[in-house]
Amino acid sequence: MLDAARTAFAERGFDQASIRSIAADAGVDPALVHHYFGTKEKLFLAAMNSPINPAELVPQALAGPREQAGERLVRLVLSVWDSPAGGAAVALLRSAMSNDWTARLMREFVVTQILRRAVAELSLDPAQAPLRAALVATQIAGLAAVRYVLKVEPVASAPAEELVAAIGPTVQRYLTGEL
Repeated sequence: MLDAARTAFAERGFDQASIRSIAADAGVDPALVHHYFGTKEKLFLAAMNSPINPAELVPQALAGPREQAGERLVRLVLSVWDSPAGGAAVALLRSAMSNDWTARLMREFVVTQILRRAVAELSLDPAQAPLRAALVATQIAGLAAVRYVLKVEPVASAPAEELVAAIGPTVQRYLTGEL
């Protein structure tokens, strides 16, 4: 089931993949997929082997004053990537940089599970939300690549709060400032 889900999400994207089609591809009844995974979102997280649940973490990170959302989002990313769960994220990012199939899966995960949630939590203008979310992704992906994959100093060994202070305002501008 997970192999069929990974293929469906990579080829059709989260929105177009259905539990019914994934079950058919796996040769099982859709009820079995629901039994083991519950929702399409939970199936997606399992297919991605995600050690975190963005449905819980993103709203927590963005709760609070709107003008500090950028810092809280950067802090969340660093706390996940600096934790034991971060190893899986680094492996996925490395693979996504050289493999189109993995890149499609990672893009679906970032867009549907993280960016959409952030946009919804912050009630961004729907006309600007896609651009704002993509700009935030440039900062977060760049931070992840430089700190965890390329290990460029001094970013690679900088204290998390130093990076939050440096990068958070840029993310904040992308979220709520002038573009």
